[in-house]
Amino acid sequence: MTSKTITVEVKTNSKEIKVEKITDSVYKVKLKATPIEGKANKQLIDVLSKYLGLTKSQIEIKSGKTSKTKVLVIYG
Repeated sequence: MTSKTITVEVKTNSKEIKVEKITDSVYKVKLKATPIEGKANKQLIDVLSKYLGLTKSQIEIKSGKTSKTKVLVIYG
């Protein structure tokens, strides 16, 4: 199984949900969810899985679970 690492800059409590691709490995994502009890992380994986055409299980937060800047591993 191949994997790819991407960096995601997350903005929570946004009025809209939006994914912006900066480069092949850097994304900016706006989420409506709050960063409480993992709600924003859950929404991030949901939004990115739809944007990238992957299942949620193919995306893993490697680091930054409590940070605005996250490193994710994409499997597949």
